[in-house]
Amino acid sequence: MDIASWLLNLLLGAALGTLGGLFGIGGGLVAIPALGVLFGLDQQLAQGTALVMVVPNVVLALWRYHQHNPINRRYALALGLSGLGSAWLASLLALQLEARSMRLAFVGFLLALAAFNLWRLYRQLPDGGQQLRHPWPWLIPLGAASGLLGGLFAVGSAVLATPSLTAIFGLSQVLAQGLSLALALPATSVTLLTYAVHGEVDWALGIPLAIGGLASISWGVKLAHALPDRRLRQLFCGFLLACALLLGFRV
Repeated sequence: MDIASWLLNLLLGAALGTLGGLFGIGGGLVAIPALGVLFGLDQQLAQGTALVMVVPNVVLALWRYHQHNPINRRYALALGLSGLGSAWLASLLALQLEARSMRLAFVGFLLALAAFNLWRLYRQLPDGGQQLRHPWPWLIPLGAASGLLGGLFAVGSAVLATPSLTAIFGLSQVLAQGLSLALALPATSVTLLTYAVHGEVDWALGIPLAIGGLASISWGVKLAHALPDRRLRQLFCGFLLACALLLGFRV
C-alpha cells in the first residue's frame, strides 16, 4: 500500500470514528458497507477488517462516555459477560455462511433495525432516565441476544442493545449508548480474534482505519452529549437507512 492510499484510509477511518463516537457503535456499522462498496471486499472479510478499527474505537469511546456519565459496573458486567459467549458462537457460524447470503442478511438486519428505531422515535414513549425500568438481571438475555447479532454481523451488539435499553429499560439515549459500548467491547474483541484466526482480516487496510478512528472518535462522543436526545435518535435512524441503501447496491 502506497503513502497516498494509506493517508486516504486514515481519513476514512477518521470519518468513521466520528460517526462511531456519535452513535456509540465504534464505527463498524458504516465501515462494513464502505469496505464492501469502496474496496470490493466480501461480507466476511469486510466484517473482519472493520473490527480492526472497531475494537480500539470501542475502548476509547467507552472511556469517553464513562467520563461524561459513569457506567454502572453491574449493568456492564451483566451485558458484557452474557454477550461474550454468544458472540463467539455466532462468529463461528458467520464464517461458514456464503458471502452473498451474509450480505443480504446484513442489509435486512439494518432495515429491520431502522424500522424499529423509527417506530420508537414517533411513538409516544416516556422520556429516558438514569435508572432501569426493569430489574438488572433482565440485562442478561439482552446481552446474549445482542452478542449473537454482534458475532454474526460484527456490529449488531451495540445497535440492538441501544434501542432496547431506551425503549424497554427506559434509559436516556446517551446512557444507553455508553452502556451498549460496555457490551460491545468483549463481543467485538472475541469476534475479531475468531475472524483473524480464520484469515478473514485485511490488517494493512484495517490498521490505518483504526488509527484515524482513534484520532476522531472523541469528537463524535462530545457531539453526542451536545445534541438533544430526540435529534440524536433521528440521526441514528437516518444513519441506519443510509448504510442499508449503500450496501444494498452491492448485493
